[in-house]
Amino acid sequence: MNFWEDKKVVVTGGAGFLGSFVVEKLKERNPKDIFVPRSKEYDLREKEAIIRMYEDAKPDIVIHLAAAVGGIGANRKNPGKFFYDNAIMGIQLMEYARRYEVKKFVAIGTVCSYPKYTPVPFKEEDLWNGYPEETNAPYGLAKKMLLVQSQAYRQQYGFNSIFLIPVNLYGPRDNFDLETSHVIPAIIRKCTEAREKREGKIVVWGDGSPTREFLYVEDAARAIILATEKYNESEPVNIGAGFEISIKDLINLIAKLTGFKGKIIWDTTRPNGQPRRRLDVSKAKEKFGFEAKVGLEEGLRRTIRWYKLNKR
Repeated sequence: MNFWEDKKVVVTGGAGFLGSFVVEKLKERNPKDIFVPRSKEYDLREKEAIIRMYEDAKPDIVIHLAAAVGGIGANRKNPGKFFYDNAIMGIQLMEYARRYEVKKFVAIGTVCSYPKYTPVPFKEEDLWNGYPEETNAPYGLAKKMLLVQSQAYRQQYGFNSIFLIPVNLYGPRDNFDLETSHVIPAIIRKCTEAREKREGKIVVWGDGSPTREFLYVEDAARAIILATEKYNESEPVNIGAGFEISIKDLINLIAKLTGFKGKIIWDTTRPNGQPRRRLDVSKAKEKFGFEAKVGLEEGLRRTIRWYKLNKR
């Protein structure tokens, strides 16, 4: 707890899905100040806004969570935007953190940075052994450039930055917009709406064969806080739960938990995305003592409960 008591912390994206949980966990630790730049006041793609933010907040620590993100559909529609927005934000934020002598910069990467055919479980040293899965490669590569920058800045300037690679996140406050959401919120919404409207089927993308790993958002927030406190190296670290489930089994589980008993139609004209995803999470445990606590079924129950209470 002493780590935080005199620290001013900036959390970019702190009003977003993951960011809101990180800010809550930070408040429990009572730092000197938590500053959350809002996009309408600080457009972090613009150098002038970044400089103004550093002048206003004078942070000791920056936790960079802000990102342009979405599921496969959103990535296919916005490859240029996702590349530019994520690259320009991260690169300039880290550069000006260095200039303003920020003591620590926490960069959040993405599992989408891994090569399409990475051996399972994904180990951090496999990160450069191939090109990412095509549908989200521009996003994944933009985020991966922050790892290059982090390592280069430590080497040349002695700048303390770390790079964390979270797997797919889910939980309360997620994005349930079907145009831009990831698989879990999308299926929760489809199943819930179909049940309420007494519709006999839902349509889902792909053939159900890919596997994915999912990390409950509160676990991810706890991992970020622990890494900020305890980890001071530029080698990347996976953040995950260390299991995989097929999309087919996931959707059947969500259908069961939401009470949807209709038919699941697989639209195989739509892409599957990466064939398999599961992280080797041993390094996070070794370096800063992180292990996931919330199991998938319990996390899904909490997420479904939140969605039903908050859907409009």
